[in-house]
Amino acid sequence: MTLRTHFRENLILALPVMLSNLGHVLMGVTDTMMVGHLGAESLAAAGLALVVFNVFMLFGVGVSYAMTPLVAAAHGAGDTSTIAAVVRHGLVVNVLNALALVGVVTVGKNVLYYMGQSDAVVAQALPFLDIVAWSLVPMMVFQTCKQFAEGMSNTRVALIVMVAANLLNVLLNYIFIYGHFGMPALGLTGAAWATFTSRVFMALAMAALVYALPSFRSYRAGFGVGDYARPLFRRLLGLGIPSGVQFIFEAAAFDFSLVMMGWYGARVQAAHQIAINLASLSYMTTAGLGAAATVRVGYYLGRQDGINMRRASYTLIVMAMAFMSVCAVVFVVFRQVLPTWYVHDADVVPLAATLLIIAGMFQLSDGMQVVCASALRGLQDVKIPSLFIFLSYWAIGLPLGYWLGFHAGVGPVGIWWGLVVGLTLTATALFIRLRWALRRIP
Repeated sequence: MTLRTHFRENLILALPVMLSNLGHVLMGVTDTMMVGHLGAESLAAAGLALVVFNVFMLFGVGVSYAMTPLVAAAHGAGDTSTIAAVVRHGLVVNVLNALALVGVVTVGKNVLYYMGQSDAVVAQALPFLDIVAWSLVPMMVFQTCKQFAEGMSNTRVALIVMVAANLLNVLLNYIFIYGHFGMPALGLTGAAWATFTSRVFMALAMAALVYALPSFRSYRAGFGVGDYARPLFRRLLGLGIPSGVQFIFEAAAFDFSLVMMGWYGARVQAAHQIAINLASLSYMTTAGLGAAATVRVGYYLGRQDGINMRRASYTLIVMAMAFMSVCAVVFVVFRQVLPTWYVHDADVVPLAATLLIIAGMFQLSDGMQVVCASALRGLQDVKIPSLFIFLSYWAIGLPLGYWLGFHAGVGPVGIWWGLVVGLTLTATALFIRLRWALRRIP
């Protein structure tokens, strides 16, 4: 395949995932925007609750990602029975994992009172977290079907479901948060119920479509019960747990930065939440290119085609760099306007605008690391990348941000400079690892 063909194939595969991921993030963005009209304290509470939820959600998503390279490699090798077995085992792993994560959130949620946050913010965050935590179960059912479909190079089904779910979430937010159509105004908890209901819809709709589509008919055995094999469970967990840990190391670094921002007060925390919420839009959209990297690399791994594997990987990196460059320009040019979509607080908007300049600076590193990590996942190389991510953020980036923010006199902006350093080191290490790994495939 020529480079031009690779660019085209990348785009065909990645664009639906990019839009689907954008829709996934927009559900949280919509909640944040609509809650922001309740005031800075409610916005900070939503941000704090989502900090906790996102850590566990991303771990669950990371574990589910183990399915994609296994499905893609089996698809490349033409192995139908293995694909069905991966789906059957993956559903068990993902649902049990979701229930375990809900239990951890339920038992440990009160630790928020001991993290130096405002009691008023925590008091609003806990009921929101209680409801949203249970949405992990339908979400992992959705993820199981989504990762199977993406591994089969069908990325359009998840996009259709995500668009419908976002429209439903906006409608339910309008009804539940502010009290319309005879419903009481539930405020922040209304946003949580809207998210939970929308994710139940996502799970049911995605499962129905994947089961009913003629192109997936040969794999219906994947939705059966029984005929389980311990080695395949071990294989899924061996890939999934390190992938989930990767997400935790990265997401928890950004989430802990929100906790540190909360030590400056609710308004600083709200500004951080706005900037990080916008940065998550570009990250999750680029993660669509990462999903394409996992699928295409896994497929060529199954075919033992090293030349096309390398071309697919490098063209996806170029595409990520181009997209993130546009995002960086948007963040910097419109930094005074974008925060007003969330809140009009005169103390929050200027700080959020300053943080968006820094967010613009780390876009290229963010795009590089997400595609490299995903390509390595397609190669089923997840343990060493997890170590790189841990060291970059937790041994260097966060300690540096803490020192700049609280000891060097830089203030809240210093915490973000630590994130920039962590992201840059991660991107560099993962790119070097990917080049080394790709050269080993003939």
